[in-house]
Amino acid sequence: MMKKEKLIIFDTTLRDGEQCPGASLEASEKLEIARQLERLGVDVIEAGFPIASPGDFEAVRMIAHEIRKPTICGLARATEKDIERASLAVKPARRGRIHVFIATSPIHMKYKLRKAESEILRIAGEAVRYAKKFVDDVEFSPEDAARSKPEFLFRVIERAIAAGATTINIPDTVGYTTPIEFGELIRAIRENVPNIDRAVISVHCHNDLGLAVANSLAAVLHGARQVECTVNGIGERAGNASLEEIVMGIRTRKDVYPVTTDINTREIVKSSRLVSSLTGLVVQPNKAVVGANAFRHESGIHQDGILKRRVTYEIMNPVEVGYGDSKLVLGKHSGRHAFTERLKKLGFHLSQQQTERTFDAFKKLADKKKEVFDGDLAAILEGEIAKVPQIYELDYVHTTSGTGTIPTATIRLKNKGKILQDASSGDGPVDACYRTIDRITGLKGKLLDYSLRAITGGKDAQGEVTLRVQFEEEILTGRGTSTDIIEASAKAYLSAINKHLHEPTLKRQGAHRKGLL
Repeated sequence: MMKKEKLIIFDTTLRDGEQCPGASLEASEKLEIARQLERLGVDVIEAGFPIASPGDFEAVRMIAHEIRKPTICGLARATEKDIERASLAVKPARRGRIHVFIATSPIHMKYKLRKAESEILRIAGEAVRYAKKFVDDVEFSPEDAARSKPEFLFRVIERAIAAGATTINIPDTVGYTTPIEFGELIRAIRENVPNIDRAVISVHCHNDLGLAVANSLAAVLHGARQVECTVNGIGERAGNASLEEIVMGIRTRKDVYPVTTDINTREIVKSSRLVSSLTGLVVQPNKAVVGANAFRHESGIHQDGILKRRVTYEIMNPVEVGYGDSKLVLGKHSGRHAFTERLKKLGFHLSQQQTERTFDAFKKLADKKKEVFDGDLAAILEGEIAKVPQIYELDYVHTTSGTGTIPTATIRLKNKGKILQDASSGDGPVDACYRTIDRITGLKGKLLDYSLRAITGGKDAQGEVTLRVQFEEEILTGRGTSTDIIEASAKAYLSAINKHLHEPTLKRQGAHRKGLL
């Protein structure tokens, strides 16, 4: 078996990533991220643009002084002043690199630089030679290479390598190219630059069309051996190629890519969360590899497959990137398999009949909530395990209340197959419900205590109402849950009534009612 080549992972989170609007970092925050990047195992850290500001210079210098394993790189335009500043910043590094760039596309040369091709060739060569006086490791980038004329691009690259560049980076600066096109460009560079064997070909892709990772991986297939990327794909405009997607793409499709990396993939999620926290840039839930939903499954078909064999619906093991196990999200699309597995993990072992009843209750709740949490399940199970016959069952509740309005409630109950309905007013919507239920059942309960709490977090959280009601000499507890607190209140009151009507039977049987959670 042919040995795979190493792909150099060049992380520019602290330089290009920080250029993302709103992502400015303090020097101490940059250092903290650099430490994590070292743990992650990146090969090169582009720590900043030293000429940009005194703060950026100090951050690069601080990182160069403390971070020992990766190469520390500073960016510089093709000017002596920039190069000198970058050289001072990376000087403390065990391995320092200066990254020099100048634009080569007709658009940039005409409108931004206002220079001819001959001037660009001269400046590129001189800049690389000057940088070589300070460090052995010089990277050269022809900015906007993807929109440059290929013949001119070949000449610039050849000139930079002749001047001492050891890495040639090909940027798709504005995210314009496509995978096939970009791959062909890398192949053309290998075939048309005579001295290309003296340098590593690198790529730096932007995500304006959502193709940064695809373009980068296409370049790898055609001979690129360094990829410039950022954690979470942050960067200018739509961002850069995502480090985690590049690395896991190569790791997952070993059959496709002839390279390997030294990245410790179990540090990926930590790196993602740290960068998100310090930059304030939230990772979208459906982000590949590191998004909150990347390894979460709600579809019943998917959950059943995952429970039988993980690879049915997961091409990566979440543990490999630093997550725990896959998470089966209980929602309206979930099936019985996932539901019963969750019950087992919570310690509940129900009969087939109990499972069917609780599953039906779960499905009804899932239609009201985006996600059903363990606390929600406990509330459902509480009523099932200490099952009291539903002599009266809530079928419908409607209340009206407000300033200047008399609170009223219309209630419909089921009793032995019959539908019973009535309405009443009260001091508030809950009191109106209880008066109406009293009218329908012919019972008169005295409310002694009433409490309401949220079972789970979020706007769609279930509310649990717990109350104590006195019927003559008997005091009973009722409990009801719902995403609607009025409905939960009515259910709690009916729970107490059903216990009252059923209690004599329980006493005769000597039954013991269990508590739950």
